[in-house]
Amino acid sequence: MEQELLSIELTVPPEKAGQRLDAFIAGETSFSRSAVQRMIDSGDVLLNMKEAPSKAKVKAGDEVSVTPPMPEITDILPQDIPLDIVYQDADIAVINKPKGMVVHPAAGNPDGTLVNAIMYHIKDLSGIGGEVRPGIVHRIDRMTSGLLVIAKNDNAHVFLSDQLKTHAVSRVYYALCEGNFREDSGTVDAPIARHRTDRKKMAVDPNGRSAVTHWRVLERFGDMTLLRVELETGRTHQIRVHMAYIKHPIVGDEVYGHAKNSLGIVGQALHAGELRLTHPATGEEMVFTAPLPEEFMNALEKLRKRNSGR
Repeated sequence: MEQELLSIELTVPPEKAGQRLDAFIAGETSFSRSAVQRMIDSGDVLLNMKEAPSKAKVKAGDEVSVTPPMPEITDILPQDIPLDIVYQDADIAVINKPKGMVVHPAAGNPDGTLVNAIMYHIKDLSGIGGEVRPGIVHRIDRMTSGLLVIAKNDNAHVFLSDQLKTHAVSRVYYALCEGNFREDSGTVDAPIARHRTDRKKMAVDPNGRSAVTHWRVLERFGDMTLLRVELETGRTHQIRVHMAYIKHPIVGDEVYGHAKNSLGIVGQALHAGELRLTHPATGEEMVFTAPLPEEFMNALEKLRKRNSGR
């Protein structure tokens, strides 16, 4: 489990009533006002258990919760870690990340990450992500496997980031979920924010950011269902939160579901299997696929054999 800093809890005294939220926090902590604004924009600040804009005026007795970001880790070193490079050219690289690998260094995971690996195998990387996240345009969770795209120069990074913001990048996941779905397909349209009491988690929250997940049943196993899931938005833990919200958590998800399962799967059975994007230099539409990892395939085979009575 990645380490996370504890939240700072503040109560607004009468003499500070009427201040802007960002100014109040900056005055009560060692953070600069711009750093506070970044935390507010990232959903790391709660005003009376809800997200609020920087310009919100605080009142006497208001409760403010601030979760500081992880300290930046410097001196990131290339490491000769095996890396499945699905595609590479002068502008982008597409990586099939294994389950269990953290994308970038953070407190508790200073090395052995995807960034350490790509720094060894790929010499030219975009610098927009800084020293800790060179080339990283988007992330997938540590215990989720599958595809992500790496930018090899700043122009490619900006282009791909814009595609992600406008939802022009198509990302398809395969998820093994608990229970039997009543319908063959559906959409979960429910906003997501940081959990109000457990800051390590995300949750459906009417005050959160828009989050839309489309799903379709591929195979039914009675007590479990294999889904094809497509993201319309890209919020942190989106698929995991949405599946738990509709009472079908992903098998093996110890955070939003149940860690123990009859298949012995450790970590969520979730794989980013398809990535569709427009190439930043050529304008060509490109589609990349990655097969289900062995553990996932073995679990499905067990379920098929069980259902066939063998």
